[in-house]
Amino acid sequence: MCRHLGYVGPPVPVHAPVTRGGHSLRRQAWAPNDMRGGGTINADGFGVAWWTPDGAPARYRSPHPVWTDPALDEVLSQITSTAVLGAVRSATVGMPTSREACAPFVDDRFAFSHNGVLPTWDAVLPAPAASALEALTDSAAIWAALRPRLESADPGAVLGELVTDLAAARPDARLNLLLCDGRTLWATAYYHSLWVSHDGASVTIASEPTDSRPDGAGWRPVPDHSLVVARPDSVVITAI
Repeated sequence: MCRHLGYVGPPVPVHAPVTRGGHSLRRQAWAPNDMRGGGTINADGFGVAWWTPDGAPARYRSPHPVWTDPALDEVLSQITSTAVLGAVRSATVGMPTSREACAPFVDDRFAFSHNGVLPTWDAVLPAPAASALEALTDSAAIWAALRPRLESADPGAVLGELVTDLAAARPDARLNLLLCDGRTLWATAYYHSLWVSHDGASVTIASEPTDSRPDGAGWRPVPDHSLVVARPDSVVITAI
């Protein structure tokens, strides 16, 4: 079912949001706490996006387990950014395991990740042009459906509407979506775990708290069927 994380705040080394904490996103790849029956480990690749000074996202992805790739510590630690989106993947049975299938998916100023599953996605979503899909996966198809809607509408409203439409078509879907434009994080909690940490200067949204303390100090859970809009100075959670 994957795990993902988004950070917006003061500049940090790009690897830091992914590796810091006793229960970092990297650790969640092999020792997640709350998969809710959606697998046991997230070893089918990973990806990290960050934003350059001109506001465009850059990206690194690998089809290998995140704990095996030295680039995370040796290369991404040399780059700083005010926004980072990371994801580790647990491939759904029948879907490809490849670099192209790993989030984040990026276009223009946006980066996107999906934590969950959309069964029979090819029957639920309008068939996109082959060139619009980076991989034959539910996550890539959701991104292809989402991307055009972002051109002329509020991203939070778009996410909420898309999740509502997909859930109506497939009530068994798990639809935790995470979107960032380098300044704002938008996320949905829909039949999967999601947490927020906000200190007034930065905000992190993650599938699980990255703090290893059992009480998740500094984190608060996001209620199911919720939309989160988060910036360094504010976090707003509304019902979907």
